[in-house]
Amino acid sequence: MAAFSGLAEIPAPALAVPAGARIVVAMSGGVDSSVTAAVVKAQGYDVVGVTLQLYDHGAATRAGSCCAGQDIYDARRVADRLGIAHYVLDFETRFRTEVIEPFAASYAAGETPIPCIECNRTVKFRDLVAIAQDLGAAALATGHYARRVEGPEGTELRRARDPVRDQSYFLFATTRTQLDYVRFPLGDLAKDATRALAQRFALPVATKPDSQDICFVPDGRYSDVVAKLQPDATAPGEIVDRSGRVVGHHDGIANFTVGQRRGLNLAAPEPLYVLAIDAGRRRVVVGPKAALGVGAIRVRGVNWLAPGAARQAAGSGLAASVKVRSSRTPVAATIRAEGTDAHVAFAANETAVAPGQGCVFYDDDRVVGGGWIARPDADAARLDSPRSAA
Repeated sequence: MAAFSGLAEIPAPALAVPAGARIVVAMSGGVDSSVTAAVVKAQGYDVVGVTLQLYDHGAATRAGSCCAGQDIYDARRVADRLGIAHYVLDFETRFRTEVIEPFAASYAAGETPIPCIECNRTVKFRDLVAIAQDLGAAALATGHYARRVEGPEGTELRRARDPVRDQSYFLFATTRTQLDYVRFPLGDLAKDATRALAQRFALPVATKPDSQDICFVPDGRYSDVVAKLQPDATAPGEIVDRSGRVVGHHDGIANFTVGQRRGLNLAAPEPLYVLAIDAGRRRVVVGPKAALGVGAIRVRGVNWLAPGAARQAAGSGLAASVKVRSSRTPVAATIRAEGTDAHVAFAANETAVAPGQGCVFYDDDRVVGGGWIARPDADAARLDSPRSAA
């Protein structure tokens, strides 16, 4: 492969890193992280690629996986193309403890987990930041589609320019200290622009498919992972209506999430949806679509990225837009902080709110905080005329 020499007219994101400094790039073997490494290298930085081997090679060599098998080999090929140092670190045990086991335990508790957030929060940021610092790097760069902006109260996390590719929802648990250190060179790009850059840099992964959301699940059968680690979550149980009357049976609570309609296999005069999951009794509670509406929720483990917003939420209350799933459009809500928890009262009932998912708070395109949905909360009183997060 010819030596990498850089290209003219590439995007030059303001990385706020001294010229020529070392930057560690998290390289998964995919297009996004590979282009990130190429863009940073082309700007004249001393780039070191780090790839984390997160789970068993044999179970993760399918197309669309990441961080194992073929993907590690692809990251190495990209590093060779760019002429940068590249290290592969075995994080399989840590990833199992920090991400896979909590994923299965969450399903066993009747929740719908979102492992990408836990992966970002732990091995990808907490641990990779420490590794980058040990390597003497001035920053850690990743291929996430999000923007890091210097604001009046410090570093801000903002949505990507391309709303279709925006990954800020998955980054809400990033700490302010981590955000000071991490860079997102792709935040202003659309995916097609990223792929075009991969072609221009002649990267060997330019046409590689995107990775799956749950990268460690073979063939997309997440219930197989849950059954192995939490067999009770795949044990049969009852489907009941809101009064507790048994209307059917299921083959494991891990197969259901709030708002789900398919897979219930129930004969009823109107379509039925999953309203709640009672893990203690292995029951799936169903009802009509109108019953899916939730006026307020309790959110646990809140991480605040905007000090001003945190102060308002702890005081008179914070008006913000919130997302209760990564694919949802943000909706208006009032947030009242209580320690590490928060009450979130929606301006209008929100539907299919599933415990275990993230609830992320936005002020326009700025992430001001977020946490994990614990449960619907009828006691989360709505506040009168709350101020905005600005």
